[in-house]
Amino acid sequence: MGQEISQSEFTHRDFERFGERLRRETAILRDWLRERRFTPVSGIAGFEVEAWLVDRTGQPVPLNQAFLERMADPLVVPELSVFNIELNTPPLALGGGALRRMHDNLESLWRRCQRVAAELDATVALIGILPTLRDTDLTVEHMSDRERYRAINDQILRRRHGQPMQLAIHGAETLCLSHPDVMLEAATTSFQAHLQVAPDQAAVFFNAALALSAPLVAATANSPLLFGKVLWEETRIRLFEQGVDLPGGASSNNPAYRRVTFGNDYVKASLLELFTENLAHYPPLLPVDLSAEPAERLPHLRLHNGTIWRWNRPLLGFEADGTPHLRIEHRAMPAGPSIPDLIANAALYHGLVHALARATPSVPVALPFAMSRANFYAAAQDGLRAEIVWLNGRRASLQQLLLEELLPLARRGLRALEIDAADADEYLGIVAARVDSGRTGSDWQRRFLARHGPNLNELTLAYLERQRSGKPVHEWAD
Repeated sequence: MGQEISQSEFTHRDFERFGERLRRETAILRDWLRERRFTPVSGIAGFEVEAWLVDRTGQPVPLNQAFLERMADPLVVPELSVFNIELNTPPLALGGGALRRMHDNLESLWRRCQRVAAELDATVALIGILPTLRDTDLTVEHMSDRERYRAINDQILRRRHGQPMQLAIHGAETLCLSHPDVMLEAATTSFQAHLQVAPDQAAVFFNAALALSAPLVAATANSPLLFGKVLWEETRIRLFEQGVDLPGGASSNNPAYRRVTFGNDYVKASLLELFTENLAHYPPLLPVDLSAEPAERLPHLRLHNGTIWRWNRPLLGFEADGTPHLRIEHRAMPAGPSIPDLIANAALYHGLVHALARATPSVPVALPFAMSRANFYAAAQDGLRAEIVWLNGRRASLQQLLLEELLPLARRGLRALEIDAADADEYLGIVAARVDSGRTGSDWQRRFLARHGPNLNELTLAYLERQRSGKPVHEWAD
């Protein structure tokens, strides 16, 4: 859930001061964009992968502090729960052998993580929702020891007047329950793709990422289970939205301004629109005094933006020389099932978003925003089987659309980026085989249960064995 802070209790004056600084920094951002202060460099890609620590039986194990102390690597950091960690790899310019380098970097870090976990009699798992996780595991006692997490939990509960989170997911089965805090969010582990974009291209790239969220969720689904119930193909989507359920300020009845959201509309001209929306519709959660940092680093704006979890989120960063840059963070894909699958998913995302951003007519002209949003939730619920409306009114299942139109489009996008042709063929081939067979991570989990019965420990151990094989999920045995 982002950068650490130094306090978790705040006064009314803290909120007033933070609001004043947020308004000033939003105005600075507006000036920077008008003055063309941002780097024009595009096509720098990176990602974050969230993972689980589990014991020999496949149960979540609360070891992230001990693990991180042994790992001692700034690229591996804590997540909300003591069962979770986050892996990061260095950003790379898209082109040439970038996909292969992404694979090698993640593989190397992953192997080091597994060696450290083994020293603690544990292992590391890449999966959207851990099947063996129980509601009773997700308590504040299992929250990572960071002021940021405590403060977010306290502030969300205060805004909700102490009312628990209400979870209701209706899929193949139904799950309804109440939960007293934000720890449900810890059940959702993601593969988050980052893309640096030039300011004059940011709007079209952001809109393309919105439209592509549906096919990406369907092609990468790996979260069918929660607390023993078979729910959506990508249950993570619904779970995160309900697990951190907090309305905005003046728009409390508008779901577009929930703290976890697909959004309100396409971007019309500039990503500034989203930061202006942050200021207007999202009361601060963490009114920390960051005035010791230079105002030119926009610390309050960046902290506030990190407490709004859009499925596609704008990010502001800085080059080594202090020049600001813009990134788009795509948050809808789950972790796992294997490292080849993850890099294949990155290839699909970057190929598609680069091709669609340059397509004519533009996404907002060819696909109404309401339809883009409806497609996203249909994909999360039904995966590749979902019937959606695509550009210019074309109706198709997501499986058909990916095979007939989107995979060739992704290939053209990677070719335009001058990605090594053999790498493009290899990684998009993984996606094509997965989509053609329908054998996503979610499909594999459901088929395993149908064949072997409802033993979640057995399912998890079988999943981990196949993950360690290094084979993509479409090649896994039932």
